[in-house]
Amino acid sequence: MKKIIYLLFVLVPTILFLQSCEKKGNPPTIPPVETMLIDFSNFINDTKSATTPDVLNNSKAVINYNWSLAATVAGVWNRLFYDNFNVPVEALRKATENKPTYLDNKKWQWKYSVNVLSVTYVARFTGQITSKDIKWEMYISQPGVGGFDEFMWFSGTISLDGNNGQWIMYEIDSQVPMLQIDWVKTATEVSSVKYTYVKDGDPLKDSYIEYSRNTASYKIYLYDESLETFVNIIIEWNTSDHNGRIQASDYLGDSSWHCWDGNKNDIQCP
Repeated sequence: MKKIIYLLFVLVPTILFLQSCEKKGNPPTIPPVETMLIDFSNFINDTKSATTPDVLNNSKAVINYNWSLAATVAGVWNRLFYDNFNVPVEALRKATENKPTYLDNKKWQWKYSVNVLSVTYVARFTGQITSKDIKWEMYISQPGVGGFDEFMWFSGTISLDGNNGQWIMYEIDSQVPMLQIDWVKTATEVSSVKYTYVKDGDPLKDSYIEYSRNTASYKIYLYDESLETFVNIIIEWNTSDHNGRIQASDYLGDSSWHCWDGNKNDIQCP
């Protein structure tokens, strides 16, 4: 009997230790923040229009009409994203600077603070490895007066090879899905990112912008409130010389390309 009890004292801790080691493994690799980001740097614009470009309200004598139209449409998505999701973007960026703790069932947690525009937030980021993919959840709270309780600001799934994935971004007020981000990685870089507006009950629902880093282009499908319909727009540009072109028949009256030079001025397309 004593031998049995002795064996139990020796074997049980050993078995539990081995099981613990087997379950734990290594934490999943945090996806790069580029999986969330579309590059809008070529189209920084001061227009205040929500969806319809201000340039449409005056004559095409404007010397940078084509670029202004492209910048205004791109600016809709730029503002929509950063007005709602600059905090979770910085929280994802900050995650790699912290060490995770193991929870259970191949699930890890990173917990840390992040500062955005002099405001401190608390982030709790989890990643769980499953047989099919890696599941991510980002919970954020803002302590103190005027803050808010923890809620899931975004979630996501990523393929086990890390080459593609999807984020779901939640609106802070209603905490319902607002934006879906689909991305693809080619070699070592994120090659394409697509934003789709998914908030139910909103006229913008199903609008999207698809960005290709390889070809420096946007494909845009956007609800225009003034036209009361969806419009299709394609924008292409040169990242070095900053010249480019736009195809937008609903705004420009034909399906031809309309171009601008490196100074953003309208030119005849080659």
